Amino acid sequence: MSPGGASEAGPGRSAGSRVSGNLERRYRRVLRLLPGWYREQQEEEMVAAFLDSWLTGDPEADEYISKAAGPSSAEVARVAGLAVRLHLGGAGIPRAKLTASPGAGVSLGEFLFCLAVFAVLCVAVLRVAPVLVEPDDHAYQASIVGIADGHLLTLSNAQAQALASQVYALSTGPERRLAGPLLIQWTQLPDGQWISQKDPGYPFLAVLFQLLGIIRLAPLWYGLLGCLGLFLGAHRWLGRFGGAAAVGLYCSSGAAILFAWRDYMPTFTDASMIAAGTGLLLWAVLAGEASVPRRTWAGVVAFAALGAATFTRYTDIVVLGCAVIAVIVAWRLRQVPQRVLAWWLGTVVLCCAGIAVFNDLVYGGPLKSGYPPGLITFSLSAIPQNLRYMPAHLIAAMPMLVLGLAALVWIIVQAVRQRSAGAELAAGVAPDPATRRDLAVGLALAASWAAVWVLYAAYTWTAFPGLSTLASVRFYVPAMAAIALLGAWLITRLPRRESLAAASCAVLVVPMLGLGLWSFDHTVQRVHQLLPRPAQVRVGPAGPGGASPTASAGGGP
Repeated sequence: MSPGGASEAGPGRSAGSRVSGNLERRYRRVLRLLPGWYREQQEEEMVAAFLDSWLTGDPEADEYISKAAGPSSAEVARVAGLAVRLHLGGAGIPRAKLTASPGAGVSLGEFLFCLAVFAVLCVAVLRVAPVLVEPDDHAYQASIVGIADGHLLTLSNAQAQALASQVYALSTGPERRLAGPLLIQWTQLPDGQWISQKDPGYPFLAVLFQLLGIIRLAPLWYGLLGCLGLFLGAHRWLGRFGGAAAVGLYCSSGAAILFAWRDYMPTFTDASMIAAGTGLLLWAVLAGEASVPRRTWAGVVAFAALGAATFTRYTDIVVLGCAVIAVIVAWRLRQVPQRVLAWWLGTVVLCCAGIAVFNDLVYGGPLKSGYPPGLITFSLSAIPQNLRYMPAHLIAAMPMLVLGLAALVWIIVQAVRQRSAGAELAAGVAPDPATRRDLAVGLALAASWAAVWVLYAAYTWTAFPGLSTLASVRFYVPAMAAIALLGAWLITRLPRRESLAAASCAVLVVPMLGLGLWSFDHTVQRVHQLLPRPAQVRVGPAGPGGASPTASAGGGP
């Protein structure tokens, strides 16, 4: 077997029987660049071919060569080129291998489609000058600038006044009139120090971008990580074009574009961390043929991402809880080894303990936050009002939710049909394992989606008429990853042929992207119309700069 992938007449013996020195191990390390399914078939022949080009048959000379020689740069380049062709194009993958392992090959067209959709998102965001739309934007900006200046947690009165003047000087657009030289939504602690009401995760995630002067790229960077996780998970679950469909739906949402544009807001970042964690965890659970260390570390990174999302928005803990329940169920179904589960749950414990310790040190209790008691409230009485006002906002900002709901209904219908004893007996076939897997994954995603939306259906701040889509929909954005994955199932599973799946992906995602861009442009125009006439309600004692640290115009964790 030549390094380029062409088959040759090998010596018919294992490479390990010829030499046991370092040379063989070096070549095997290089061959790890290739997909696992390809190494299973060709690795021994390739190692034998490589070694035959070095070994002379003289034991002493061969022993010296095995210690001193190694893969040449040309050989490494040829193996790397073959790996790229196999990973992107899936060239030569047997059909049975594709069926058994949906993530075995990624078409170049699928990869380019995802790249193009994400590029459109970036261009749409960066072509419009940023604006601090709500008081929340100003609060987060002050936190990020303060951390960049070395004030990690709290500020004295003098430091707070200096920071208020500093962030006011940074505002050059029409939003300058909204802020004034003050810190909005900051709270004075019993010891006289000041701290932001906002959850602290995003300032720590964004401070490096602030220091480098590229804060506009912070949401886009985390969005890229979210798209990567979504792609891996959807491709593993749905096969060809599943990753493209999931990434396309996620990036085409008007809510995604809008909150990626708001660089000082954490909304798109925490949604993207959830997307990265959900996708990686989906890959780790379904990749039964992958090695235990790979699955373990993929799950650890996934739960770390979900932990970072929770640190950014504390209510995201409901998503983290759904993920924990899902992996425990997978373990009970023997889909996840016990040792792997232990590492994953250990990561969750560390994340939650870290957040609790932070809260105890900063806010005075493991379950406390920067918000004064009673400012953020949830009530069952708010559900009827939110059910009345929110659906229109959600459909306008995330029209893909229609696809997600349709997919969930169809997944359940398929499972019910399969469980019909009469139908199975008449067909004379065993239940389809793919249908059972789709049901399990679909229910897990639906639980994550419902956890976020049911929680905020009881949020009292949004239970009023006249609230804009921009102000109200951000609380529901963390569910975008689950919705995109379910929508991707509908796009890829219903078509009977692969070519039709590719066409349906383009036909559905491209119009969604057009709607998202139109929604974004319309919202930005409204923002510029409303900003010159701000209305700010001040409550509580005067804060730094002579104004209240809290404002009712922004609201929400």
